Order: sequence, then structure tokens, then C-alpha cells
Amino acid sequence: MSSVLGDVDANIKKVEEIVQASLDASVDVLVLPEVWTVGWACDRFCDSAEEISDSKVISFLSRLAKLYHINIIGGSFIEKIGDKYFNTCPVIDKSGNLIASYSKNHLFSYYGCDEGKYISVGNSPVLVELDGVKFGLTICYDIRFPEIYRAYRCAGADVLVNCAAWGSKKPIPWEVMTKSRAVENQSYMVALTQSGYIENGEYNLGESRIIDYKGEEIVSIMDGEGIVSATVSLNEMYDFRDKCRVLEDIKNKYEVKVLCKK
Repeated sequence: MSSVLGDVDANIKKVEEIVQASLDASVDVLVLPEVWTVGWACDRFCDSAEEISDSKVISFLSRLAKLYHINIIGGSFIEKIGDKYFNTCPVIDKSGNLIASYSKNHLFSYYGCDEGKYISVGNSPVLVELDGVKFGLTICYDIRFPEIYRAYRCAGADVLVNCAAWGSKKPIPWEVMTKSRAVENQSYMVALTQSGYIENGEYNLGESRIIDYKGEEIVSIMDGEGIVSATVSLNEMYDFRDKCRVLEDIKNKYEVKVLCKK
């Protein structure tokens, strides 16, 4: 989706309309993009912030989950805790209960973006189980840090998720890194990003994919707004992992021999 900058109510309405028009009845888990509530405009983040215990965003996602009997990995909204703000992904189960939240562990503050000026770093990765399937949660810039995904895999992740608002000028890193995280960890990868115009000549990339455990793209949406879905086969993935035990070949420590002349 292409978010309306700074307008939470308009974006809630947009999500509701897209889901109503495009959601397949067989879908078990709905995933939304990063900061869909406010769009990628760091200087507007704090104005939209809510405490998670009294949040209209959480209330909306809860209502949506119950209405469609669906689990929701809610992209992210700006959460306020005391005098700090976090870029937080809420997870809602099919009964409308908030069962987990993950706050972005790596903040992007380069090339004119200043997320770290407004947002505090999250404490730790979060692995959440939905209907017996374990999801490792990440947000946007986290994709550049393979260590967090390896930690998820070692903790038992089946599906890796990255909810993003990724800039249109970086299509190659987005495709390569999302597929690499899937291959490295022999896990399904759900990688989605906002689409459309932001402001000041900047655009979101709008390329969203579901990738299998071998790095193959199952389904994608490359532009515009809407929903794509795919069925994943965990048994096939487990069989592949069993036959190709890559993680068992990881050394406990890699000591680098530096052979440079002084």
C-alpha cells in the first residue's frame, strides 16, 4: 500500500478497503508494511505515536483479525513508552488478542533519513508462534544484518518476515538481501514494502515477495496496492533442512589470520 503521510485515520481506512476487496478467505496470516499508519516521514513519526495499551491502531487490527478470523503481523506503528518512541510491529491472533510486539533493532539514519533522531532502538528480536508456525520478526533496515536472521533460525524460525518502507533507489539490495536471508537460513521469507510517492521526489519501491527456503520467488507484487498470497509447505522445508544440514557446519568461532604487511 501507499500510505497517506501523517494521516493514521486515512491509512486505517485504506487497509480496511484493500483487505475487503482483495483478501482470500483461505489466508491464515496477513502481513502489513512498515509504518503504514503514517508513511515514511521520520519528522511526523512522533505526532502519530500511541501507547500500545490505548491504541486505535491496535484496536483496528484486533477488530480486523476477529472479523476475518485471521492472524495479523501488523507491519509497524510508532509506539510511545514514557518519553521514548519505537518503530513497533504488533502481532494479533485470530481472536483479536495482541500476543507479541517487536521494536525495530536497527535504525536507518543515512542518505538524508534520520530515523535514529526520533526513534529508540528495540531491545531484542522476537520469535512468535501463530497456529504452530514460528515467525521471526524484522523491520526494513534489519535486513542488512544477517546475524538477527541466523539467531531466529537457531531459535526455530520457520518463516522470516521483513516489513519495510524501502526506497525505490535501492531495488538490487532489497531483492538480493531478502533472498539471501531465506537461502542462508533455509527458511521461508515474507518481504514486503510500501509503494508509491513519499515526498520531495522520493518513492517507495513497492516490491513485495514471498520467497521459499531455497531463495525462489513464489509470488510477488511489483507495483501499486493490493494483496498477494501463497501456500507454504513446512514439511518440504523440514525435509530439505534434514537433507542439507548447513547449520551443523558452522564453526563456533572464526579467527581471522591477518597477513598484511605493517
